[in-house]
Amino acid sequence: MQVSDFNYDLPQELIAQVPIKQRDESRLMVLDRQNQTIEHKVFKDIIDYLEPGDCLVRNNTRVIPARIYGKKETGANVEFLLLSNIEGDIWECIVRPGNKLHIGAKVLFGQDKEQTDKTTKQNSAQSTQNVEPILKAEILDTMPGGTRKVKFYYNGIFNEILDKIGLMPLPPYIHEELKDRDRYQTVYAKYDGSAAAPTAGLHFTPELLEKIEARGVKIANVTLHVGIGTFRPVKEEKVEDHEMHSEHFYIKKEDVEKINSTKKAGKRVIAVGTTSCRVLETIADENGLVKETEGDTQIFIYPGYKFKCLDGLITNFHLPQSTLLMLVSALAGKDFILKAYNEAVKEKYRFFSFGDAMFIK
Repeated sequence: MQVSDFNYDLPQELIAQVPIKQRDESRLMVLDRQNQTIEHKVFKDIIDYLEPGDCLVRNNTRVIPARIYGKKETGANVEFLLLSNIEGDIWECIVRPGNKLHIGAKVLFGQDKEQTDKTTKQNSAQSTQNVEPILKAEILDTMPGGTRKVKFYYNGIFNEILDKIGLMPLPPYIHEELKDRDRYQTVYAKYDGSAAAPTAGLHFTPELLEKIEARGVKIANVTLHVGIGTFRPVKEEKVEDHEMHSEHFYIKKEDVEKINSTKKAGKRVIAVGTTSCRVLETIADENGLVKETEGDTQIFIYPGYKFKCLDGLITNFHLPQSTLLMLVSALAGKDFILKAYNEAVKEKYRFFSFGDAMFIK
């Protein structure tokens, strides 16, 4: 199977640069797999497609403001992007410029949020002279793929420091400034750890979720901390040769019970986003039942995969030739998905993280 089989033409102007004003007013394309039909709706209409007894499974990870700017002790400007917590205060990070950050290098971070915003606009770090650094870092090692193992030193609470000096790590295709960082966060985000948002969940409002529960739909949570690898292109020519990045997840007992009772009752388990889907399919047995688990997943879902737990998927529109496009093609069929994507382009849907949504039922 060729990666080029999952290509489509996307005009640049359809890549959403800013969030829509009202979360649930984004557009919704509904794909019916059985009848091979396509409908055009508004996202809050999703409630009309959910039935009492269904279970909606969402990812309640919280994006950390993982992009931070600082200076080497020698004075050179540097940028860190925190990818994943290895243990304690040791993190895997993307560092720029990498050729200036060798093992043993020390970096100081001492800017407040206002200064950091200016940094971004000017594309360089503000001077930290006469500002006592509130965060220090040391490069411990080089990791596969060119990332660095970094240890941080600080007084206080690490996440509070990141909230003060960090910026949201927006995807590389978004070039506009994010004025409200909460818009790159789901309304139910709870557990810190992601370097990117589970964007299918950005469309939900508290009010819409209340209406969905009032309809008799169960809502279960998983937690998968999304890595920046979700944006990395597939470089191999053959789909089967691609190696997926690893992401950490866990699911609690009460959520397991909601999912399993739904499967046993013959009702649908519907994932909010590909991250929730990957957790479910990682932990499900052959009967589609799940268990309380914590671990890492590298599951790669592409056409030919047989779904065990998933019955439906709410998702955004994904990049050409991406693993996410391959996942939705595995669920709905490649030809049907590419037909839907071409129609979305024709109808001027908004694409990617801040874009419109699709429901595959």
